[in-house]
Amino acid sequence: MIAASPFDQYLERIAGGEAVDARVIEGLAESPDILPAGMLADALKRRLHGTAVTFLRVAVCPFDRSFAEAVPPAAGEVRITGAPDTLEMAVAAVGSARAMAGERTVTGFSWTDVERFAGEAAGRVAGVLARFKEAGLDALAEVPLDLLADRATALEQLRKAGFDRVRVHVQKPIAGDRAAFWLEVGALQQRLGCLESINPLPMSVSAFKPTTGYEDVKAVAIARLAAPQVPHVQVDWSRYGPKLAQVALTFGADDVDGVSASDAAPEGRRRAPLEEIRRNIEAAGFQPIERGGRVTPA
Repeated sequence: MIAASPFDQYLERIAGGEAVDARVIEGLAESPDILPAGMLADALKRRLHGTAVTFLRVAVCPFDRSFAEAVPPAAGEVRITGAPDTLEMAVAAVGSARAMAGERTVTGFSWTDVERFAGEAAGRVAGVLARFKEAGLDALAEVPLDLLADRATALEQLRKAGFDRVRVHVQKPIAGDRAAFWLEVGALQQRLGCLESINPLPMSVSAFKPTTGYEDVKAVAIARLAAPQVPHVQVDWSRYGPKLAQVALTFGADDVDGVSASDAAPEGRRRAPLEEIRRNIEAAGFQPIERGGRVTPA
Protein backbone atom coordinates (compact mmCIF):
# COMPACT_ATOMS: atom_id res chain seq x y z
CA MET A 1 0.00 0.00 0.00
CA ILE A 2 1.36 3.40 -0.98
CA ALA A 3 1.38 5.91 1.84
CA ALA A 4 -0.34 9.24 1.21
CA SER A 5 1.98 12.16 0.56
CA PRO A 6 2.08 15.04 3.05
CA PHE A 7 0.23 17.19 0.52
CA ASP A 8 -2.55 14.61 0.18
CA GLN A 9 -2.77 14.43 3.97
CA TYR A 10 -3.22 18.20 4.15
CA LEU A 11 -6.01 18.00 1.58
CA GLU A 12 -7.70 15.25 3.61
CA ARG A 13 -7.45 17.30 6.79
CA ILE A 14 -8.99 20.32 5.11
CA ALA A 15 -11.82 18.19 3.74
CA GLY A 16 -12.35 16.84 7.26
CA GLY A 17 -12.74 20.29 8.73
CA GLU A 18 -9.27 20.72 10.21
CA ALA A 19 -7.13 23.85 9.97
CA VAL A 20 -3.73 23.72 8.31
CA ASP A 21 -0.87 23.74 10.81
CA ALA A 22 0.86 27.11 11.23
CA ARG A 23 4.26 25.61 10.37
CA VAL A 24 2.87 24.28 7.10
CA ILE A 25 1.45 27.69 6.21
CA GLU A 26 4.79 29.34 7.00
CA GLY A 27 6.53 26.82 4.73
CA LEU A 28 4.06 27.52 1.91
CA ALA A 29 4.59 31.26 2.33
CA GLU A 30 8.37 30.83 2.03
CA SER A 31 8.25 28.40 -0.89
CA PRO A 32 8.68 29.74 -4.45
CA ASP A 33 6.14 27.16 -5.64
CA ILE A 34 2.69 28.75 -5.37
CA LEU A 35 0.67 25.79 -6.66
CA PRO A 36 0.50 23.78 -3.40
CA ALA A 37 -0.68 26.87 -1.49
CA GLY A 38 -3.22 27.61 -4.21
CA MET A 39 -4.59 24.07 -4.29
CA LEU A 40 -4.95 23.90 -0.52
CA ALA A 41 -6.57 27.33 -0.37
CA ASP A 42 -8.98 26.33 -3.14
CA ALA A 43 -9.87 23.16 -1.25
CA LEU A 44 -10.58 25.19 1.89
CA LYS A 45 -12.65 27.72 -0.05
CA ARG A 46 -14.72 24.91 -1.60
CA ARG A 47 -15.25 23.33 1.81
CA LEU A 48 -16.55 26.64 3.15
CA HIS A 49 -18.53 27.87 0.13
CA GLY A 50 -18.77 25.10 -2.44
CA THR A 51 -18.67 26.54 -5.95
CA ALA A 52 -20.44 29.77 -5.01
CA VAL A 53 -18.67 33.08 -5.66
CA THR A 54 -20.47 36.24 -4.62
CA PHE A 55 -20.01 39.67 -6.16
CA LEU A 56 -21.13 43.18 -5.27
CA ARG A 57 -22.05 46.09 -7.50
CA VAL A 58 -20.97 49.32 -5.83
CA ALA A 59 -21.93 52.95 -6.40
CA VAL A 60 -19.01 55.16 -5.38
CA CYS A 61 -19.97 58.72 -4.50
CA PRO A 62 -17.88 61.61 -3.08
CA PHE A 63 -19.23 62.95 0.21
CA ASP A 64 -19.83 66.41 -1.29
CA ARG A 65 -21.80 65.24 -4.33
CA SER A 66 -25.48 64.48 -4.82
CA PHE A 67 -26.13 60.83 -3.97
CA ALA A 68 -29.37 60.86 -5.93
CA GLU A 69 -27.42 61.58 -9.13
CA ALA A 70 -24.51 59.20 -8.47
CA VAL A 71 -26.24 55.98 -7.39
CA PRO A 72 -27.69 53.69 -10.10
CA PRO A 73 -30.66 51.49 -9.14
CA ALA A 74 -28.52 48.35 -9.62
CA ALA A 75 -26.07 49.26 -6.84
CA GLY A 76 -26.06 46.90 -3.87
CA GLU A 77 -23.92 49.27 -1.83
CA VAL A 78 -23.45 53.02 -1.64
CA ARG A 79 -19.82 53.82 -0.79
CA ILE A 80 -18.97 57.35 0.35
CA THR A 81 -15.52 58.57 -0.65
CA GLY A 82 -13.39 61.56 0.20
CA ALA A 83 -12.12 63.06 3.45
CA PRO A 84 -14.48 65.63 5.01
CA ASP A 85 -12.84 68.32 7.10
CA THR A 86 -15.13 67.79 10.07
CA LEU A 87 -17.14 65.05 11.72
CA GLU A 88 -20.34 67.04 11.16
CA MET A 89 -19.73 67.06 7.41
CA ALA A 90 -19.10 63.31 7.45
CA VAL A 91 -22.23 62.57 9.49
CA ALA A 92 -24.32 64.76 7.16
CA ALA A 93 -23.00 62.80 4.15
CA VAL A 94 -23.93 59.51 5.83
CA GLY A 95 -27.42 60.81 6.52
CA SER A 96 -27.87 61.86 2.89
CA ALA A 97 -26.59 58.54 1.59
CA ARG A 98 -28.80 56.64 4.01
CA ALA A 99 -31.92 58.52 2.96
CA MET A 100 -31.26 57.73 -0.69
CA ALA A 101 -30.01 54.15 -0.28
CA GLY A 102 -33.10 52.76 1.41
CA GLU A 103 -32.42 49.15 2.41
CA ARG A 104 -29.09 49.05 0.62
CA THR A 105 -25.82 49.08 2.53
CA VAL A 106 -24.04 52.38 3.16
CA THR A 107 -20.30 52.40 3.77
CA GLY A 108 -17.72 55.12 3.86
CA PHE A 109 -14.59 56.68 5.31
CA SER A 110 -11.61 55.00 6.90
CA TRP A 111 -10.21 54.20 10.32
CA THR A 112 -7.79 57.08 9.74
CA ASP A 113 -10.79 59.42 9.45
CA VAL A 114 -12.21 58.05 12.69
CA GLU A 115 -8.99 58.76 14.56
CA ARG A 116 -8.81 62.23 13.02
CA PHE A 117 -12.37 63.06 14.03
CA ALA A 118 -11.78 61.70 17.53
CA GLY A 119 -9.79 64.86 18.27
CA GLU A 120 -12.89 67.02 17.78
CA ALA A 121 -15.47 67.98 20.37
CA ALA A 122 -17.19 64.64 19.86
CA GLY A 123 -14.34 63.12 21.84
CA ARG A 124 -13.01 59.62 21.69
CA VAL A 125 -13.12 57.04 18.93
CA ALA A 126 -16.18 55.45 20.52
CA GLY A 127 -18.04 58.73 20.19
CA VAL A 128 -17.19 59.06 16.50
CA LEU A 129 -18.28 55.51 15.75
CA ALA A 130 -21.53 56.07 17.65
CA ARG A 131 -22.30 59.16 15.55
CA PHE A 132 -21.67 57.22 12.34
CA LYS A 133 -23.87 54.35 13.50
CA GLU A 134 -26.72 56.66 14.50
CA ALA A 135 -26.54 58.43 11.11
CA GLY A 136 -26.98 55.10 9.30
CA LEU A 137 -23.48 53.94 8.37
CA ASP A 138 -23.34 50.15 8.05
CA ALA A 139 -19.55 49.79 7.87
CA LEU A 140 -16.33 51.67 7.41
CA ALA A 141 -15.12 51.43 3.82
CA GLU A 142 -11.46 51.16 4.80
CA VAL A 143 -9.98 49.35 7.79
CA PRO A 144 -6.30 48.85 6.88
CA LEU A 145 -5.02 46.25 9.32
CA ASP A 146 -1.36 46.86 8.50
CA LEU A 147 -1.64 50.53 9.55
CA LEU A 148 -3.36 49.92 12.89
CA ALA A 149 -1.03 50.31 15.85
CA ASP A 150 -3.29 48.11 17.97
CA ARG A 151 -5.42 45.88 15.75
CA ALA A 152 -7.19 44.14 18.61
CA THR A 153 -8.29 47.39 20.25
CA ALA A 154 -9.51 48.91 16.98
CA LEU A 155 -11.59 45.84 16.11
CA GLU A 156 -12.97 45.68 19.63
CA GLN A 157 -14.05 49.32 19.40
CA LEU A 158 -15.80 48.66 16.11
CA ARG A 159 -17.56 45.62 17.55
CA LYS A 160 -18.73 47.48 20.65
CA ALA A 161 -20.09 50.29 18.47
CA GLY A 162 -22.29 47.81 16.61
CA PHE A 163 -20.08 47.31 13.55
CA ASP A 164 -20.05 43.57 13.98
CA ARG A 165 -19.34 42.61 10.34
CA VAL A 166 -16.08 44.33 9.58
CA ARG A 167 -14.44 44.14 6.18
CA VAL A 168 -10.70 44.66 6.41
CA HIS A 169 -7.83 45.06 3.97
CA VAL A 170 -4.16 46.00 3.84
CA GLN A 171 -2.90 49.34 2.60
CA LYS A 172 0.51 48.15 1.40
CA PRO A 173 2.09 44.77 0.59
CA ILE A 174 2.84 42.92 3.82
CA ALA A 175 6.51 43.31 4.70
CA GLY A 176 8.17 40.46 6.54
CA ASP A 177 6.33 37.34 7.70
CA ARG A 178 3.11 37.27 5.71
CA ALA A 179 1.94 34.01 7.27
CA ALA A 180 2.39 35.38 10.81
CA PHE A 181 0.36 38.48 9.91
CA TRP A 182 -2.66 36.51 8.68
CA LEU A 183 -2.37 33.93 11.46
CA GLU A 184 -2.73 36.85 13.90
CA VAL A 185 -5.82 38.00 12.02
CA GLY A 186 -7.31 34.52 12.30
CA ALA A 187 -6.62 34.53 16.05
CA LEU A 188 -8.31 37.94 16.39
CA GLN A 189 -11.37 36.63 14.59
CA GLN A 190 -11.48 33.62 16.87
CA ARG A 191 -11.42 35.97 19.85
CA LEU A 192 -13.70 38.78 18.64
CA GLY A 193 -15.81 37.22 15.88
CA CYS A 194 -16.49 40.53 14.11
CA LEU A 195 -14.62 40.07 10.83
CA GLU A 196 -16.75 39.36 7.78
CA SER A 197 -14.09 39.42 5.07
CA ILE A 198 -10.43 40.12 4.40
CA ASN A 199 -8.96 41.61 1.25
CA PRO A 200 -5.28 40.58 1.23
CA LEU A 201 -4.27 42.62 -1.84
CA PRO A 202 -2.90 46.09 -1.08
CA MET A 203 -4.96 49.21 -1.66
CA SER A 204 -1.86 51.03 -2.90
CA VAL A 205 1.43 49.89 -4.40
CA SER A 206 4.58 51.70 -5.40
CA ALA A 207 4.75 52.72 -9.04
CA PHE A 208 8.47 51.93 -8.91
CA LYS A 209 8.01 48.49 -7.35
CA PRO A 210 4.53 47.13 -8.12
CA THR A 211 3.46 43.70 -6.99
CA THR A 212 3.36 40.86 -9.51
CA GLY A 213 0.49 38.53 -10.28
CA TYR A 214 2.55 35.73 -8.72
CA GLU A 215 2.85 37.66 -5.45
CA ASP A 216 -0.80 38.67 -5.49
CA VAL A 217 -2.34 35.22 -5.88
CA LYS A 218 0.10 33.81 -3.34
CA ALA A 219 -1.02 36.49 -0.88
CA VAL A 220 -4.64 35.45 -1.42
CA ALA A 221 -3.85 31.77 -0.82
CA ILE A 222 -1.83 32.38 2.35
CA ALA A 223 -4.51 34.68 3.79
CA ARG A 224 -7.20 32.05 3.14
CA LEU A 225 -5.18 29.24 4.75
CA ALA A 226 -3.95 31.30 7.72
CA ALA A 227 -7.33 32.79 8.65
CA PRO A 228 -9.96 30.10 8.07
CA GLN A 229 -11.97 31.64 10.91
CA VAL A 230 -12.80 34.64 8.69
CA PRO A 231 -15.74 33.67 6.45
CA HIS A 232 -14.71 35.39 3.24
CA VAL A 233 -11.63 36.38 1.24
CA GLN A 234 -12.30 39.24 -1.13
CA VAL A 235 -10.65 40.71 -4.22
CA ASP A 236 -11.36 44.11 -5.74
CA TRP A 237 -12.54 43.96 -9.35
CA SER A 238 -12.11 47.66 -10.11
CA ARG A 239 -8.63 47.95 -8.58
CA TYR A 240 -7.02 44.71 -9.83
CA GLY A 241 -9.00 43.99 -12.95
CA PRO A 242 -10.95 40.95 -14.15
CA LYS A 243 -7.97 38.75 -15.07
CA LEU A 244 -6.27 38.81 -11.68
CA ALA A 245 -9.62 38.63 -9.87
CA GLN A 246 -10.52 35.54 -11.90
CA VAL A 247 -7.26 33.75 -11.06
CA ALA A 248 -7.58 34.74 -7.39
CA LEU A 249 -10.87 32.81 -7.27
CA THR A 250 -8.88 29.61 -7.87
CA PHE A 251 -6.45 30.55 -5.07
CA GLY A 252 -8.98 30.85 -2.25
CA ALA A 253 -10.97 34.04 -2.87
CA ASP A 254 -14.75 33.68 -2.84
CA ASP A 255 -16.06 37.24 -3.15
CA VAL A 256 -15.53 40.02 -5.69
CA ASP A 257 -15.90 43.61 -4.53
CA GLY A 258 -16.11 46.84 -6.49
CA VAL A 259 -18.03 45.75 -9.59
CA SER A 260 -19.52 48.71 -11.45
CA ALA A 261 -23.21 49.32 -10.80
CA SER A 262 -23.67 50.80 -14.27
CA ASP A 263 -25.78 48.90 -16.77
CA ALA A 264 -24.28 50.81 -19.70
CA ALA A 265 -22.96 48.62 -22.51
CA PRO A 266 -21.48 50.83 -25.25
CA GLU A 267 -19.38 47.90 -26.52
CA GLY A 268 -22.26 45.44 -26.55
CA ARG A 269 -24.23 43.47 -23.97
CA ARG A 270 -21.44 40.94 -23.33
CA ARG A 271 -19.13 43.76 -22.20
CA ALA A 272 -21.66 45.20 -19.75
CA PRO A 273 -20.33 45.02 -16.16
CA LEU A 274 -22.93 42.51 -14.98
CA GLU A 275 -22.40 40.15 -17.92
CA GLU A 276 -18.61 40.44 -17.69
CA ILE A 277 -18.40 39.55 -14.00
CA ARG A 278 -20.75 36.61 -14.43
CA ARG A 279 -18.83 35.34 -17.44
CA ASN A 280 -15.48 35.58 -15.67
CA ILE A 281 -16.69 33.74 -12.58
CA GLU A 282 -18.30 30.97 -14.64
CA ALA A 283 -15.16 30.61 -16.78
CA ALA A 284 -13.17 29.95 -13.58
CA GLY A 285 -15.55 27.08 -12.77
CA PHE A 286 -17.71 28.78 -10.15
CA GLN A 287 -21.32 29.87 -9.72
CA PRO A 288 -21.78 33.68 -9.70
CA ILE A 289 -24.18 35.03 -7.07
CA GLU A 290 -24.93 38.73 -6.87
CA ARG A 291 -25.27 39.91 -3.29
CA GLY A 292 -26.22 43.02 -1.36
CA GLY A 293 -23.76 45.03 0.69
CA ARG A 294 -23.24 42.33 3.27
CA VAL A 295 -21.21 39.32 2.15
CA THR A 296 -23.24 37.08 4.42
CA PRO A 297 -26.97 37.88 4.73
CA ALA A 298 -28.09 38.99 8.21
